Amino acid sequence: MTAGSRGTGDGRELPEPLQRTLRAAIRLEWLTVASQLVIAVLVGVVSGQSQAMKVAWIDDALSLLPPAAFLVASHRIRRSPSADHPYGFHRSIGVAHLVAATALLAMGGYLAVDSLISLVTVERPPIGIVVIGGHALWAGWLMVVVMAVTNVSPIVLGHFKMKLAEPLHDKVLYADAAMSRANWTSALATIVGVLGVGLGWWWADATAAVVVSAGIVRDGVSNLRSAIGGLTDRRARTFDDARPHPLLRRIDELAACQPWVDAVRSRVRDEGHLFHVEVFVVPTDPRQFSVQRCADLVEALRSLDWKIHDVVVAPLPALPEHQAFPPEEAEPA
Repeated sequence: MTAGSRGTGDGRELPEPLQRTLRAAIRLEWLTVASQLVIAVLVGVVSGQSQAMKVAWIDDALSLLPPAAFLVASHRIRRSPSADHPYGFHRSIGVAHLVAATALLAMGGYLAVDSLISLVTVERPPIGIVVIGGHALWAGWLMVVVMAVTNVSPIVLGHFKMKLAEPLHDKVLYADAAMSRANWTSALATIVGVLGVGLGWWWADATAAVVVSAGIVRDGVSNLRSAIGGLTDRRARTFDDARPHPLLRRIDELAACQPWVDAVRSRVRDEGHLFHVEVFVVPTDPRQFSVQRCADLVEALRSLDWKIHDVVVAPLPALPEHQAFPPEEAEPA
């Protein structure tokens, strides 16, 4: 068995261009935290007794979770491997993803139930009058303006974060960007609910709250499924979890091209930004097998892509039964 890895666990595993990308993502997340704090304060000030506005405020507060999780994980992955953590700390990305997803799902479920109770019990939200500059103004207009204005920055920041998520292969950043870009749907539902109350539709406010909380639950479920899949060693997938990662097939193809390899099957585990690769190979002629050939294969695989960090090549007389699946099953359509 031959193994190889690179880097020291302090962030230098990433090529220099991607280290710059990571620093840019960290700056964007700090900007997101600052903007979400301002947004949460503004929405809280004008929310009044509106159920939809209350849910929107909690939604804005929950939007702090993914960037905060990303920032904590980005700090932890720089720690060097230790005796207790020989693989390093890159799985902090997956743990952060799980924590944020669990919080989203729990709070979204609570808000959905609370909003449904308000709808069933026919609670009529009082949206009163405020005086600004000596002029009386319906408070609902302030709510509408605040919801419209405060959702510009999340959409813009989400657009830029989405561009960085794929090159970094960062699922927390992707989830955060997707949630930010989808913020306009929650804002629109809240605005419709508030205007509905102004038109005398008492049910519009609670209905909008249900729609917004359902969006939070949806985000929580999708992110929880993705986070659990990664932490339970599901085979590596793309940053958006849309399909098995293309590297899986490239790893097998590269190993199979070696003249001394008769059969091969790899096992790739997503550690966060990086992949841990185990390659089981059956030599064509065990008498001509050498440690140097395994070492050369390790170097060839590591040069295939920056995400391939730890590589283990295990020569065997036959493929393990649990690895001997047909090649067409390696990457389903």
